[in-house]
Amino acid sequence: MFESILNLIERRFAFILTAVLILRVSYLSSSDLDLIGDESYYWDWSRRLDWCYYSKPPMVAWLIAASTAVFGDNALGVRLPAVLLGTLALYFLYETAKGFYSSRAGALAVLIALAMPFNVLANFLMTIDAPLNCFWIASMYFLRKALFDHVLKAWLWAGVATGAALLSKQVAILIPLMLMVFLLADSSRRHLFKREFLLYLFPVLVCLTPILWWNQQHDWVMFGHSQGHFGNPTPVNLQTHLQNAGVFSLYQLLLTTPVLYTYILVISFKKLCIFNRLIAKEQFLLLLGPVLLLGILGLSFLQKVQGNWPMPFYLSSAILISGQSLVGIWQKSLKIGLTIGGVMVLLTYALPVAIDNLKLHNTSLDPLSRFRHWKEVSDSVESMRRQVTRDYEGTILITRGHRCLTSQLAFYLPDQPVVYHYEASGKTTSQYDVWDGPEKMLGSTALIVTTQNNAAIPSELIAAFQSFNLVGHFTDPMNLNNRYDLYLGEKLKYWPKSSDQTGNID
Repeated sequence: MFESILNLIERRFAFILTAVLILRVSYLSSSDLDLIGDESYYWDWSRRLDWCYYSKPPMVAWLIAASTAVFGDNALGVRLPAVLLGTLALYFLYETAKGFYSSRAGALAVLIALAMPFNVLANFLMTIDAPLNCFWIASMYFLRKALFDHVLKAWLWAGVATGAALLSKQVAILIPLMLMVFLLADSSRRHLFKREFLLYLFPVLVCLTPILWWNQQHDWVMFGHSQGHFGNPTPVNLQTHLQNAGVFSLYQLLLTTPVLYTYILVISFKKLCIFNRLIAKEQFLLLLGPVLLLGILGLSFLQKVQGNWPMPFYLSSAILISGQSLVGIWQKSLKIGLTIGGVMVLLTYALPVAIDNLKLHNTSLDPLSRFRHWKEVSDSVESMRRQVTRDYEGTILITRGHRCLTSQLAFYLPDQPVVYHYEASGKTTSQYDVWDGPEKMLGSTALIVTTQNNAAIPSELIAAFQSFNLVGHFTDPMNLNNRYDLYLGEKLKYWPKSSDQTGNID
């Protein structure tokens, strides 16, 4: 069966790719799962296109804007780019592995990728991972042509792909850095720095320039946010270090399957130990994937690491594995890993139906809790909004708490209004703190939505209105022990500066 599947992918790759695309689009269009907070947040970015944003470069917002312009501001319009980018990534994965090794290796690389559950998420959720994965593997495709087929114009296209990856997520800066390491590793390759590498670097710098310019205009806020991901804000003990590493590895086991994760780590470590004896193409593949994966694993022992950080590295690793001559226990292990992965992928797709049938909604066992109830929350806010506001369209909407509440209300309220966020700490915690507040709407009424956990309203916010009163509340459907409180602020006098002082409204 294993060989039959590989034969089918190898002989009918275009058909398989089209079938995967159709199945994924069908699943996406039939899904009733709400956007997660990150998706609605990036969608809100797409309504105010810019060269960069608080935490990420602009590519995700640009792609969502293009898609929703055609398909509308709905879940399908937001998520469709993820499916298209995922399909394009599979094409580049196949062609890259085929170029390095053979069409058989290309088929195996695609099969490995399809057997990893993270691919389900990457082709369903429209987050920064979808464009990053696609443009990462596209960079490898063109770099292979440039380095090993000696196609001069491929250097330029590789730079364009890397630039697009850099416009997707900051981690893409590792591509030119690892390429430099590869060129420096052998004296016979160093002459490429004189012309070819510069040709590659030019479009990368072109794409980097607007990101740097925007950040210079905004106090380097994106770099400050990125820096916050590294190191520990407070001293941690050995137990915490081990716990962070354990949680990270658990995520990887679930996202890639236990067997494939272990398999990739073992192969990567063995290859790294004999790096100087590897042929050039294996050195290149090792640097663009497995080495970075091992680096992230090592980092997880020093600090908390997000589970999605190594996702593009697995695509590079899949190519390296696909070209190995596997016999005995290695071949058997890979088949077992692919089988387990296939089952886990099918279970991931079936999760919504399984959760419904097992009646796990509103329980700690519901892994889809992030996808639920935002429509319900928005309906409750909308009902109160119509009851208590005299000027429906002229009423300002303000939230307190996590940015997800702000972006989800902006997306799921019927008129998809601009929703403002008030951050009491005075810190810049999201893009909403970068954008202007409702300074141009002085004299207007505002509906303020907050959770019970943020019940103490900042005194500066209260003082900004002529009157400020609690007008209603409703139970949080995602946490029945919590509630949302709604306040009505009459006649905004000014948009307040942040303050740590709080007041209570009865």
